[in-house]
Amino acid sequence: MTSKERVLNSFEGKIPDRVPRWFGTSPEFLEKAERTTGLDEEGLRKKVGDDFRRVFAEYRGPEHQLSEGATWRSPFGIEREGLGYGMPKTPPPLAGVRTIEEVEAFNWPDPNWMDVTGIPEQAAPYRDEYAILGGDWSPYWHDVIDLTGHVELYYMIYDAPEVLERIFERVTDFYQQVSRNIFDYAGNDIDIFFIGNDFGGQTGPLMSPEQFRRFLLPSMKRLIDLGHGYGKPVMLHCCGGYRELIPDLIEAGIDGLQALQPDAAGMEPAELKKEFGSKIVLNGSIDSKRVLINGPSPDFVREETRKVLEIMQPGGRYIASASHDAILEETPVENVLAMFESIEEFGAYN
Repeated sequence: MTSKERVLNSFEGKIPDRVPRWFGTSPEFLEKAERTTGLDEEGLRKKVGDDFRRVFAEYRGPEHQLSEGATWRSPFGIEREGLGYGMPKTPPPLAGVRTIEEVEAFNWPDPNWMDVTGIPEQAAPYRDEYAILGGDWSPYWHDVIDLTGHVELYYMIYDAPEVLERIFERVTDFYQQVSRNIFDYAGNDIDIFFIGNDFGGQTGPLMSPEQFRRFLLPSMKRLIDLGHGYGKPVMLHCCGGYRELIPDLIEAGIDGLQALQPDAAGMEPAELKKEFGSKIVLNGSIDSKRVLINGPSPDFVREETRKVLEIMQPGGRYIASASHDAILEETPVENVLAMFESIEEFGAYN
């Protein structure tokens, strides 16, 4: 069975030959792992048995000189600083808006700034063998936070709910059209629509279920419907504890959830498997912090990985991976390799 077949069988509710494997990695960890193993990125992915590859549209919009200390700039004009995508450096430009007219007057980005023409070439080496992730990441929740300010956003829920709804709509308009452009041009090269928004914190959801249904779920439903319209299963990356929101996500049509932090409130693997394991694909649950970063030895990691497989593997619809979408640089390489060795050893279906 190819990686593509293995993954798509899992999304179809069929039992594959073995549990699919997901190697999400930060650039910093990847560089360290390449240096440690002497392998290049593709060699490392093959070594761990990664069943996925990913393709991207590329920004071709107006060029901007980053300010001092900034490391990245979003399509909405927000500069960020720090590790990875970091934290917002730009003052929130829509803080204090209270009318639809003010929202419409903002300089919204053009979806055509994202160049989709390179995707077929990116996908070509992997098209027949691996499950290819694509579509725009679409972090509309994070962008609205950056545009309004996080505290201000919560005030707007009560002070200007219709205005806040319109901001979500305009941000989602951009991402929906970018992904539509991607699927129109290169849909045959993509197997799974992969999107990301962090709706949970360590102690639970960042909004009540009622607020989630009004302000966040409509955008998610638009993206899910878009993916399904092109025949793609839709998988959401979401950090934190958000168990209370999962029934609404399932009702909206989500096909898979990725990351699944077992140390966050409500995200215990056995409970997730019991309640949702027959309805959607669950991807993750191997603790990135306690097991992979702080695990005292590779043998400890192997045993903890085996325990997670024992819970999550039965019945299928499970993808084995760390509980963070990107393995961080501080993670010992030998622990990550031990995790995948354990998945290899214990992840076969009879």
